[in-house]
Amino acid sequence: MRITHRAQHLSCVFSVWNRRGLHYVALLCLLSSPVRTDDACPSSCSCAMDSGAVTCLPDGGQTDLPADIPRWTSTLIIKGRNIPTLPQGAFTVNGTELEMVTLSLSHNGIQTIEPYAFLGLTRLHLLDLSHNQLETISSRAFHGIPELRSLFLNCSVSPDATAQLSGALSAQSLRNLYRLELAGNMLKSIPMEKLDIYNLHALVLINNSVENIGIENISSLYQQRRIRVYLALNPFRCNCELEVFYYWLKNSSQCQDAERVICSEPEARRGVPVENLRGEDVDCMNENLEAVSYVFLGIVLALIGVVFLMVLYLNRGGIKRWLNNIRGACRDQMEVYHYRYEQDSDPRLANVAV
Repeated sequence: MRITHRAQHLSCVFSVWNRRGLHYVALLCLLSSPVRTDDACPSSCSCAMDSGAVTCLPDGGQTDLPADIPRWTSTLIIKGRNIPTLPQGAFTVNGTELEMVTLSLSHNGIQTIEPYAFLGLTRLHLLDLSHNQLETISSRAFHGIPELRSLFLNCSVSPDATAQLSGALSAQSLRNLYRLELAGNMLKSIPMEKLDIYNLHALVLINNSVENIGIENISSLYQQRRIRVYLALNPFRCNCELEVFYYWLKNSSQCQDAERVICSEPEARRGVPVENLRGEDVDCMNENLEAVSYVFLGIVLALIGVVFLMVLYLNRGGIKRWLNNIRGACRDQMEVYHYRYEQDSDPRLANVAV
């Protein structure tokens, strides 16, 4: 009996030790196994934790965004990848917000920006989407980034996406936008209906297809004196429709490159800076008066022609008799010349005369 109890006691001790040993072994395995932390740098990217910068360059033709972006990232640069679509919440990490301040996505072949693509980047100040091929831009593409100060869309917007751009830029989340760059997009007008909903200080429209700036936008620019506009390398049509823009350019200092705003039409004014034009060159009143004078001259000439035709019609009998008399006189004169010619050509008459 005593041996049996001793065996049972030893068996119980060994079982307890085995259970505790398993716990220890499991704990040691857990501590020794490699665990990914939030500080890990994504593959194909280089990280500088001190400055908070993460740079991701092309690596084997990747077509997606880097996964598991570190939460400490303040500057993320992704360049040269083939990323056709920016989906909703493209930069969220496990549903948490990032501390990102600068995001550069230039030269990535982006074609579509879906709604809330930048959701979670509540502290983002600079967004660079230049040199892409945007064909579809959701009207809610820029929702969720209320602190954005600078937005770069240079050489990115295709003609099909131009109409969509206006809706995307009207987002209330862009009310703090300070600088907007839209150079090289073949835009024909400012793609924003109301400039007063923004905190804009710089609007870059260089190298587009702007021929004129409408009176609505000019009125907004007069009201928003802080805005500085860049308009060089646009084909301005210097006719009378340019009058409002011309006087704004002459009387305001808001256009920072006014000396490079050049006329492309008409041919006589091609290459002339808009600010060097004369007032009468864009004066619609003078142009209208000139057009009216030509019309009036045409009407006067037409009336003279009608009066002349009426005189001819009323004197058609006398004119007919006059023409008959002239024809008879001409016939008699021709007969006299014919008779003299016959006499001069007859040799017998010539001998008699001798």
